[in-house]
Amino acid sequence: MTNPKLALIPSGYKGGTNPTVYSILPSDGGGDFTFDRASEGTRVRKDGLIEEVSNDVPRLDWSDGNCPSLLLEPQRTNLLKYSEDYSQSEWSKIRSTISTNQSIAPNGTFTADKIIASTDNNTHRCDQAITLTDGTTYSLSFFVKSSEYNCIRASIGQSGLTFGNVASFNLNTKTVSTIGTIENAEILDFGNGWFRCVLTMDAGTIDRIVIGLGIDDSYSFAGDNSSGLFMWGAMIEEASYTSSYIKTTTGQVTRLFDDLESDTSYSTENDVTWFLDFDTYTFENSFRAAMVVRNSGFTQTMDWISYNSGSDYYIRIRATNQSALQTIIDLGEDAIQMFTRNKVAVRLYGSNFEIYVNGTREYIGISDDGDWTLLNNSAILNDFGTTSERPSTKLYDFRVYDQTMTQSELEELTQV
Repeated sequence: MTNPKLALIPSGYKGGTNPTVYSILPSDGGGDFTFDRASEGTRVRKDGLIEEVSNDVPRLDWSDGNCPSLLLEPQRTNLLKYSEDYSQSEWSKIRSTISTNQSIAPNGTFTADKIIASTDNNTHRCDQAITLTDGTTYSLSFFVKSSEYNCIRASIGQSGLTFGNVASFNLNTKTVSTIGTIENAEILDFGNGWFRCVLTMDAGTIDRIVIGLGIDDSYSFAGDNSSGLFMWGAMIEEASYTSSYIKTTTGQVTRLFDDLESDTSYSTENDVTWFLDFDTYTFENSFRAAMVVRNSGFTQTMDWISYNSGSDYYIRIRATNQSALQTIIDLGEDAIQMFTRNKVAVRLYGSNFEIYVNGTREYIGISDDGDWTLLNNSAILNDFGTTSERPSTKLYDFRVYDQTMTQSELEELTQV
């Protein structure tokens, strides 16, 4: 295997006035990437705990276990207040009470509350009124841990939990069931007995979210004024997929987008390969760039963009030459899938290009414009999205090879 000209494998960064994400190659710092995020954000540490980091601190995230990824997300707002304190009056308690600070939370602090069911033979829940737009898609998420009870049910934009559109989460069996029109519902294991429950659906005409207790998949029962389960970190965002946790207290909080791009430009010869190991796991709109290669004059770009066709969501690769848009790399919908990890290599040489996805050469083509003006010692920059609607991406590895690579080498490089 040949050596890359540039290699960004997330492992460290430099803070200060000009935050920098280190590239492994070149070792003189010439390939480092600038980073900007004008707000705080959260990540999962190596020990599995959620940690809040300051403005402009890159989020090296260990949520996948063995190695970190660089977390790059769009702008999102947590519309709920007091995301970690259910005792506040913003949370209405219906046939339930809250006992504060009863368990170690997913961030390692003793701040998780316990919701307790009353003796009434009915549903037991807590609600929060918020401003929702009827027919707009929202994602609700919250962390829960079993105590005497092991189930929880939730809904967006309705007044109860025994009818309508609801999702039920069984923490013992780690299963989810839904009633009505739910776009997505899942239960994510965060370790130490904690689960993150996620529900995505269109809002109804009632402006509130509802979270209710359950025991063995029953959600209408008589409690005993002492039994319940633990809750922490509630969040609702206007989006079709949930993002990293955003803490709130007295008001809504917005996390601004992550901005990563080449610190300095570099040049290539006329045979170059870009390699990306990544997971794009949210979808806002089509034609939002997950990664862009461009020359310093902005006259030619190659971008990897989100795309939706019916129920299929995938990544397309397109090029713009001298301001004339071309979708010249027309991959099939099964090639670069969203919501899963992919290893992709794009080789450009002369007027030709080859695309390799997860160990397979998926496409061979020729540019309509002849030789790629992006090459041949042009000044080139890499950009991983700078808009508030960018796709959410976990970046594991990014490399640039400035030399001829064979088909077998590229298949081996992208093998999963």
